Amino acid sequence: MTHLGSPHAQAEEAANLLRTTRAIRERAGQLLARARSGQSRWFEVDDGALDAAAAEVVAATRQRYPKLHVPLHSRWRHFEAGGVDRKAQLDRRLAHLPPVSRAHALIDLTVVSVLLDAGAGADWKYSDAASGRTYRRSEGLAVASYHAFTGGLFSSDKEHPLRVDATGLRALVRDHLAAAFQVTQANPMPGFDDRVILLRRLGEVMQEEPEVFGEDGRPCGLFDMMIAPAGAAVPPTAAVAAHDILSQVLYSLSPIWPAANTIADVPLGDCWRHSAVRGEGLSDGWMPLHKLSQWLTYSLIEPFEWAGVRVHHLDALTALAEYRNGGLMLDSGLLRLRDAAAAQELWQPGDEIIVEWRALTVALMDEVVDAVRRQMKMTPEHLPLACVLEGGSWAAGRELAQRQRGGLPPLQVASDGTLF
Repeated sequence: MTHLGSPHAQAEEAANLLRTTRAIRERAGQLLARARSGQSRWFEVDDGALDAAAAEVVAATRQRYPKLHVPLHSRWRHFEAGGVDRKAQLDRRLAHLPPVSRAHALIDLTVVSVLLDAGAGADWKYSDAASGRTYRRSEGLAVASYHAFTGGLFSSDKEHPLRVDATGLRALVRDHLAAAFQVTQANPMPGFDDRVILLRRLGEVMQEEPEVFGEDGRPCGLFDMMIAPAGAAVPPTAAVAAHDILSQVLYSLSPIWPAANTIADVPLGDCWRHSAVRGEGLSDGWMPLHKLSQWLTYSLIEPFEWAGVRVHHLDALTALAEYRNGGLMLDSGLLRLRDAAAAQELWQPGDEIIVEWRALTVALMDEVVDAVRRQMKMTPEHLPLACVLEGGSWAAGRELAQRQRGGLPPLQVASDGTLF
């Protein structure tokens, strides 16, 4: 039994605080105010470049979605690579199942695909035999994971391939996943082995927590626990806040992240030390970001809604602290490196410059989003943050990187398979 005031209870309290987007925004705001006052060792902020950064996002949005029917930023956009409606293909294969079972399959696919989506590097590519096309980067990872899923790679039940389960992930063979993703010495993917470990860890956690993931240990157990008991119909008034999905993801998946970031024995995941960040109690000095967990949350919104669940308060989530949004900050001139030589070094995820870059990205993106809405004369209701990201900032960051460095990010970070 954990006693109130015990070291473990204090650690849990701090971790729970750090698992909120309120803490992300507040602490990122601290670092932005500090940078604006000239106290950052690494970055300067040029507020005069804000409208130019927003204009890049507006241009990308209008080019990609001329009618301004901008969908949510989601893994499901990458499944549409090459103009192929892979969801419709999957729906046809699932048509004989009841609605909740169809939702389970879509959620299983979403979770495993997002966990495999941490940057593919400049050299990797995936040749899709089904479409005859070759894809790179996030689109390639999505299409590869889609075919791995539909081929039953993550299921232990060969009679039911369209699922992910604990036994299947725990037994995942590295060479089988490499073959599915066409990873070879000539077609390398940075952080690939870390992704294998991440999926196996997910399998272990799902096996150990049947109260969350069900007796079979499936990612869709998150949906059942939050919305309806396994096998039960979704209530017609079912609704959930986006941050509640994130909270459950952060709590349930916290043991799988490879970063050894803990308070006492409580894992924090994508949460890093920064000497200038202030906070309460044991949370002091920690900068939470939770990029992959938020990317997963954004990507789960549509499968929840397809199942009849209304997901509300999407803007409680933050922009994603990854290298496309971060690249937009630097390549637009909104952020500037104090020392240009920093762009030539290889940094680790926990290095202060990277933690600060990612935090400043989150804080500045809220301001960019407001400027985008002003320029497009649209309200938050008609252009939520998730649509600005999709329209949007991610595409603009990619385009600027392509123009300036052949697609590479402005700062080099050693991938651990979870951040980028």
